[in-house]
Amino acid sequence: MIGVNRDSAESHAKFQGELALPFPLLADTDEKLCKAFGVLVEREHEGKKFMGVQRSTFLIDHTGVIRKVWPKVDVTGHAADVLATLLQLTAA
Repeated sequence: MIGVNRDSAESHAKFQGELALPFPLLADTDEKLCKAFGVLVEREHEGKKFMGVQRSTFLIDHTGVIRKVWPKVDVTGHAADVLATLLQLTAA
């Protein structure tokens, strides 16, 4: 598992330290990965429009094939859903 967002490496290090995350976080400050995966979307906050990241999960196998995509992720129950899908795919 790898987490990616547009924040700096320093910000990631602080966040990872606070939560003791057991996986690496990549800093996509130039937005190359966000653009490649199509997760930059127009958003609106307090009447102002801007380009923001749509929280998404991509399950990619060891050969680089995307096996499943969860767009617009709601974190509640999401990890269990990903794990169930992963177990289902590995059992097949």
